Amino acid sequence: MFSGMKLRPIDWLFVAALICGASYYAEHWLQLDSPLATIWKGSGVSLLALWAFARGRPWIGLVLAFGALGDMLLDAVGLEVGAVAFLIGHVLALGFFWRSRRAHWFVPVLGAAAVSLASYLLAGGSGVALYGFGLGAMAGAALVSRFQIATVGLGALLFVVSDLLIFAVIGPMADSPIPGLLIWPTYFAGQALIAWGVVTEMAREGVHDRV
Repeated sequence: MFSGMKLRPIDWLFVAALICGASYYAEHWLQLDSPLATIWKGSGVSLLALWAFARGRPWIGLVLAFGALGDMLLDAVGLEVGAVAFLIGHVLALGFFWRSRRAHWFVPVLGAAAVSLASYLLAGGSGVALYGFGLGAMAGAALVSRFQIATVGLGALLFVVSDLLIFAVIGPMADSPIPGLLIWPTYFAGQALIAWGVVTEMAREGVHDRV
C-alpha cells in the first residue's frame, strides 16, 4: 500500500489507525467486555476518519466517523442501534460514490437487491433486508465509481462479506467459529482500503471535496 510513497507527517495517523485496528483482532480471544474494549474497537476507524478530515476529505471522513460510531454502539448498546449508524454511513457513501460513477447505474441497484436478499435469507427480518439494501447499493456504487477497484471496490466488497458473516452468525452459522475469525479482519481491511483509495486518489487528481 505504501510502496514507493513517502508518507507526510499527517499520514502517520493512517499508520496508527492500522495498528489500532489490527491489534483489536486480539479481542476475539481476550473477550475483555469493558468500556476500554469498546473504545479500542472504535479507535481504528476513528483514526481513519480523523486522517481523512486532516487530508481535507470531509465526506469520506464523515462516512468513516459513522462507521466508528457504529463499531462502538454495537458493543455498548446493541446490534440494531449500531446498524443504524452504519446505515447512515452507507447512505452517505452511496451519495459520494454515485456522483463520481463512470457508468452502469444498474450495478448499485443489482448490488442492493442481491445483498438485501442474501441478508434476509441469512438472518431474516425486514430490518436486516433494509440494511442489506443500503450496504449493497453502497458497494455497487463503489465498484462503478472513478476510484480504483483494487482499493475502494475491494474495500466495499470486504465490508459486504463482513456484514454477511455477521448475519450468518445470527442464522445458519450460529455454531461455527469461522465467522468470528473473519468478521473483524474483513471489516477493518475494507474500511482501510476505502479510506486510502478515496483520499489518495482525490489528492492525486487535485480534486476538492465538499459535504
